[in-house]
Amino acid sequence: MPDAKAPITVALLALPDSTAANIYGFFDVLASVKRDWSMLHGHVPEPSPFRPLVVSEDGQPFEASNGVRITPQTGYAQCPRPDVVVVGDLQVAPGHVGRGFDSAVAWLRDCHASGAVLASSCSGAVLLARTGLLDGLDGTSHWAYCDYLQRAYPRTRWHADRGLVTAGPGQSLLMAGSGVSWHLLVLALVARYAGPEEAMRVARINLMDLQAASPMAYASLTHGSRAADPAIARCQQWVAMNYASESPVARMAALSQLPERTFKRRFAQATGMAPLEYVHHVRLEEAKQLLESGETAIEAIAVDVGYSDSSFFSRLFRRKVGMTPVQYRQRFGRLSRQLDELASRPDAQPSTIVTKAGPEIRAPGPMPRSRNQPLGTSRT
Repeated sequence: MPDAKAPITVALLALPDSTAANIYGFFDVLASVKRDWSMLHGHVPEPSPFRPLVVSEDGQPFEASNGVRITPQTGYAQCPRPDVVVVGDLQVAPGHVGRGFDSAVAWLRDCHASGAVLASSCSGAVLLARTGLLDGLDGTSHWAYCDYLQRAYPRTRWHADRGLVTAGPGQSLLMAGSGVSWHLLVLALVARYAGPEEAMRVARINLMDLQAASPMAYASLTHGSRAADPAIARCQQWVAMNYASESPVARMAALSQLPERTFKRRFAQATGMAPLEYVHHVRLEEAKQLLESGETAIEAIAVDVGYSDSSFFSRLFRRKVGMTPVQYRQRFGRLSRQLDELASRPDAQPSTIVTKAGPEIRAPGPMPRSRNQPLGTSRT
C-alpha cells in the first residue's frame, strides 16, 4: 500500500487499439475524487488522492483506431513507478489480438512484479491473460470475448456473467466486464485507496449504478459468425427461422444429412455449444426482443418461442440471462420505450425521459407467436 500522503499513481495504458472513452473516463473520474464533492458542497476543492497518467510505449501522441487523438503524458521507460495500471477497452475482434502487444504485456509483468495492481476493463482483459498472471484464477471480460478467452487461456476461469472480478495475491488483479462495467472498476479502486465513503460520493455525483444488472442481460446469447462448416451453417440458418419447431435438434440433424453423433460433434466444434444449448440461446434472444417491445404475457411469450412450460422457460431465462423475464422487461422494456420516444420526438428534452440511472443524489450535507410443441417438453 502506498504512503497515505503520496498521490496514488494510476497509469492508464494507451495503445493504438485503445478507446478514448475508457482512458479519459478513468482519468476524469480519478481526478475528480474529493475535488468535486467539496466543490459542490461550497468548500474549497480538495486535491484528488489519485495521480492519473496516460502512458504509451514511447509517450508520443497518436490517433486511436477510432480517429481520436490521444496525447500520452509519458512512456514506459519514463513512467514513475505506478501503484495501479489500467488496461482499458481495445477495439480488437476476439481471437485477433496480434503480437504487436508484446511490449505492453512485458511492461505489465514488470509493473506487477514491482508491486503494482493490474486492472482491466472490457476487452482489455486479453492483455492481462497474456501476462500469465491469471493462470489458475477467476477472470472476466466483455461477454463477447469470454468464449475466446476460455479457449485461448483455459487455465483461467472466465465468468461472462460477472461485472467485476478481483483475483490474485492481495487482490492485485481486478477485471471489469462488459461496456460501462468500468464504472464498477473505478469505484472499486476509489474504495480501495480513498475509502468507501469517497467511492459512494463519486457514484452519486456521476450517477453510477451500484446495482448493475448481470452483463449477460445485455449479451447477445447467439453472438458469433455463421459456421464455416456448410452443413452446420445450414442448420443455423434453419433454426434462426424455425426455433419454436418441435424437435429442432432432430430436424437439424436430418437437415445436415449426417449421423446423429457426427452432427452433434461437428455442431459443437463449429459453434462452441451443443445443438440443444444453441436452440435455447436462439429462443431466449427472441424472448428478450418480445419482452423489450411489448406487454405480452410471459406465458404467451414462452409458447411463442417454443416452451409450453412457462416455469421451465422462466428458470432457463434466469439462469442464462441473470434475471427473471419480469425483471428483464422492467429494466429493458422501459429503456426501449424511452428510446422509441426519443426517436419519434426529435424535440423531446432529456427532462421528459425518466430513467433510473444510479444511486440517489442527496442534497449537500453529511453522507447517509404461437408455435408447435416446445423443445422443453419434447424429444430431441
